[in-house]
Amino acid sequence: MILKAVRNVLFDAKRSIPFTVAAVVGLLVPVLAAAHSITGSNAQYVQAIDGPAIAPFMYLGAKHMVTGYDHLLYLLGVIFFVYRPRHVIQYVTLFTLGHSLTLLTGVLGGFKVNANLIDAVIGLSIVYKAFENMGGFERVFGVRPNIPVAVFVFGLFHGFGLATKLQEFALSENGLVTNILSFNLGVEIGQLMALSGVLIVLGWWRLHRSFLTQAFNANTTLMAGGFILAGYQFVGYLVLPQ
Repeated sequence: MILKAVRNVLFDAKRSIPFTVAAVVGLLVPVLAAAHSITGSNAQYVQAIDGPAIAPFMYLGAKHMVTGYDHLLYLLGVIFFVYRPRHVIQYVTLFTLGHSLTLLTGVLGGFKVNANLIDAVIGLSIVYKAFENMGGFERVFGVRPNIPVAVFVFGLFHGFGLATKLQEFALSENGLVTNILSFNLGVEIGQLMALSGVLIVLGWWRLHRSFLTQAFNANTTLMAGGFILAGYQFVGYLVLPQ
């Protein structure tokens, strides 16, 4: 039964290869550019701050989330088949609680993890969610994952990913708590902005018959993007000095 289910998944994936290849090529540019890192003038500004700076850190948090392709791809997967507003709120709240907890713990508590490895896990979280959306767990393994628990657990990993970006800098202890809380608030604002746009597009797409017929292709592309993100970070872990 398992082999048959695997063949079915692979057969469906084969039909979506042309669409997937084209979309994945588009994903390569932002991935390789690492656009959501804090670099350049923003990095210099962060390290020069001495004391509370609520507005600047809120801006940096919002910018980081809006340009954070890995976080947004995961959230897209989470709400892809979620139609009821209360479920959207539930999952987004669980994700927010998870990444807020580890962001604050990581920076304020000095708990450090390897940035490449944690970002690789974030990439795999996208793979997990896309595979779940494709019905892979039921068809291949005969199990149904606990969605709320998975969203919260992966939120913890995403929070560590956010923390590693700030841990790269020598932040002043003066006003650190205020600034990190402001950064986290900015992340939530950026998340709401991004999700609003995604929900509008999904809502429009769901009105068309093409949604259900193209949903498998879309999640195949999402999975491919997750594998690319994870692979890129694994290579960075092996190549870059630790």
